[in-house]
Amino acid sequence: MARGGRRWPRRPSPGRMVAAVLAGLSLLSLLTCGYLAWGSRRGGAGDAPGNLLGEEPAAGAPRSQPHIIFILADDQGFRDVGYHGSEIRTPTLDKLAAEGVKLENYYVQPMCTPSRSQLITGKYQIHTGLQHSIIRPTQPNCLPLDNVTLPQKLKEVGYSTHMVGKWHLGFYRRECMPTQRGFDSFFGSLLGSGDYYTHFKCDSPGICGYDLYENNNAAWDHDNGIYSTQMYTQKVQQILASHNPRKPIFLYIAYQAVHSPLQAPGRYFEHYRSINNINRRRYAAMLACLDEAINNVTLALRKYGYYENSIIIYSSDNGGQPMAGGSNWPLRGSKGTYWEGGIRAVGFVHSPLLKNKGSVCKELVHITDWFPTLITLADGQIDEDIQLDGYDVWETISEGRRSPRVDILHNIDPIYTKAKNGSWAAGYGIWNTAIQSAIRVNHWKLLTGNPGYSDWVPPQAFSNAGPNRWHNERVSWSAGKTVWLFNITADPYERVDLSARHPEVVKQLLRRLSQFNKTAVPVRYPPKDPRSNPKLNGGVWGPWFKEDEKKKKSDKSKGANKQKKMKKKKKANRKKGQSFHCRSRLAGG
Repeated sequence: MARGGRRWPRRPSPGRMVAAVLAGLSLLSLLTCGYLAWGSRRGGAGDAPGNLLGEEPAAGAPRSQPHIIFILADDQGFRDVGYHGSEIRTPTLDKLAAEGVKLENYYVQPMCTPSRSQLITGKYQIHTGLQHSIIRPTQPNCLPLDNVTLPQKLKEVGYSTHMVGKWHLGFYRRECMPTQRGFDSFFGSLLGSGDYYTHFKCDSPGICGYDLYENNNAAWDHDNGIYSTQMYTQKVQQILASHNPRKPIFLYIAYQAVHSPLQAPGRYFEHYRSINNINRRRYAAMLACLDEAINNVTLALRKYGYYENSIIIYSSDNGGQPMAGGSNWPLRGSKGTYWEGGIRAVGFVHSPLLKNKGSVCKELVHITDWFPTLITLADGQIDEDIQLDGYDVWETISEGRRSPRVDILHNIDPIYTKAKNGSWAAGYGIWNTAIQSAIRVNHWKLLTGNPGYSDWVPPQAFSNAGPNRWHNERVSWSAGKTVWLFNITADPYERVDLSARHPEVVKQLLRRLSQFNKTAVPVRYPPKDPRSNPKLNGGVWGPWFKEDEKKKKSDKSKGANKQKKMKKKKKANRKKGQSFHCRSRLAGG
């Protein structure tokens, strides 16, 4: 059951009726012809095992539970894909998107941890306690353990689940690790960023450590100086080669690219030496490498027999960071902000199972929607007691139907730096506009508080050798402004603030914010723990909270308390005995 009584109708497993009809027709043809046309079709690398008749399943109808491949890029800007007009070449992404369904009204969160947590739980940040910032390496924090995850639900219905790449959902306890949250295997990094070759990360001076894991242990054996994008792709190829394609697999590939530090192998710079801005040039090389990596993943899916029954989903985790080479033009703002440039993402679905291939979906889709969508496609169950914020949007994507989603809570962050001039009065007594928040309802988007860096950064800004903000477009807001309203359908670039013109719409959206806020759980953002220092953990970033030690201490204290109680009891019994004997003697005297 979704929040507010929203319910997803249970669909029968996709394609069962079609498969039955095909099976009947196949049997009829065997009886009529008396033999199989073995030589009528050559088996290719992309053919599913056992498909001897060479039949293709009906579009949109998996012959069995589909293989799910979710590819999450890191910090890819909205403009930074060929089909959005980028000067950076992305032939693989362009081809996959063109043959699939482009998501052109698709939203994520403005930073790493929030997007990843919402993908894996189907819940808004306010419902997991992760509504502020990201999980820092030194914080005793992780995705709350009482949240059921996407891989856990897929395992329930027979999926093999594997994760390759960046976790960034906390690791201070072993119970927080990917292999404890539903993944059969994990190969990648626990932190938000790190060196692409050495896999070392410094959180602050002197607080540095190694961050490459295989399952629950540091992967020192893989420390061969291989660029992470290529190393992760090799691992994906190994997983696909060793798995039986007749059994469903969920593969979550969370690439580190194109997040800073800006590093790439030399050969990927060939086409971009004309870009003077060094950050943009490095970023372009990183994206070119990522595009090639995704091509290699797709080739592996074909080679090992997964492709025909697979669903490939591609998404960025947030908008690009212009100071680190990313471009969100013509959208406003950047990573870390609630302007469209921070939260509107590159996304598409590629699959032979889609009904409307080669189409564009302009319906509202959010990263929380993947949780119920994929579980339903996998023939899984959405538990009645799981209060989800996501919707099943497969029919929206595959068949072009209307989205069941009409709103998105982008976030409410009660501890972000308050807007100095925000007040309850500015929020009509409904909402304190000092609080950073953003919400989308149908065509309308409302922002309050401090939404973050708000420039438009056009391509010309990257034309010079160094950072250049002269080309940026800015709007100087009147003093005290803490509320903005935009019609995103008519004005996707957020150039015309309508808050003064439509106060009734503002009030409606503020009331909706207030309703959401009543369901929020307390923010989880603990102070750093000195025990997190990798120096205390063999030079490795990893779990430091020792549950056993705490239990031993607890058991010791419980034992000590028990002994104290026993001693007190004995003393009390002795006193009772003395008193009894004394009374007996007095009575007998």
